[in-house]
Amino acid sequence: MKALITGAGGQLGRALIASTPAGVDAIAVDRASLDVSDGAAVAALVTAQRPQLILNSAAYTAVDRAESEVAQAMAINGEAVGHLADAARAVGARLVHVSTDFVFDGMASTPYPVNAAYAPLSVYGRSKMEGEIAARRAPDALIVRTAWVYAAQGHNFVRTMLRLMRERDEVKVVCDQIGTPSHAGGIARALWELASAGVSGTLHYTDSGVASWYDFAVAIQEEALAIGLLDRAVPVHPIPSSAFPTPARRPSFSVLDKEATWAALGWRAPHWRVNLRSMLKDLRDHG
Repeated sequence: MKALITGAGGQLGRALIASTPAGVDAIAVDRASLDVSDGAAVAALVTAQRPQLILNSAAYTAVDRAESEVAQAMAINGEAVGHLADAARAVGARLVHVSTDFVFDGMASTPYPVNAAYAPLSVYGRSKMEGEIAARRAPDALIVRTAWVYAAQGHNFVRTMLRLMRERDEVKVVCDQIGTPSHAGGIARALWELASAGVSGTLHYTDSGVASWYDFAVAIQEEALAIGLLDRAVPVHPIPSSAFPTPARRPSFSVLDKEATWAALGWRAPHWRVNLRSMLKDLRDHG
């Protein structure tokens, strides 16, 4: 099988490449080799390569900057997905598109089902909502929403916390935003398995468990100290979101219901702390 992976330079794109199953010929493109917002370029590449599967992990992820770069966010997260969907339909390929918890408003108190109503709070959230709508133009498309993605490489919360804990005498982290961390490697494995099984529709995938950003930060320090990745502990202070204002509003509760995903996969994701421990060991051993 031939698969096209977009967003190859990102955390998830790299994880998809690293976990490509045997027998799959993966063509990976990053921003420099394919502008996904260029419909003609997308059509030309897909027509030339004729993949059976398109895995779209390309995204505009600068949540706060999106508030002032609306057109760019909409072009990459919304319109580009339409280009990929149209190209997939033209060659008979399946589209697997990665979305986000930010399509919801965070006002729930129980995990969001896959059919929960859209209610994005930010430009980023609206752009990802538009991407989901566009993805459904492809026959049998699969949309997988995830959240709080991190990996040993790239820009993410774990690496930021490690840097701040080395540089500062204390750190302050918001405690009233609740969700679930997700290791990119686990997401990639799930995407490949769901794609190979021919699953379509909308599903949710994160690691198991629940945390606030404060809980996540405390765990990062504890696990990093235990394996020698940090050589000292600093106080981690919980603060409300109101004490750390940002241009974009974030959902305060974005735990996703994943029961349908576990049924489709035949396995449940490890608890987020298990994957965090594994990722930190990888960071220690390989940088």
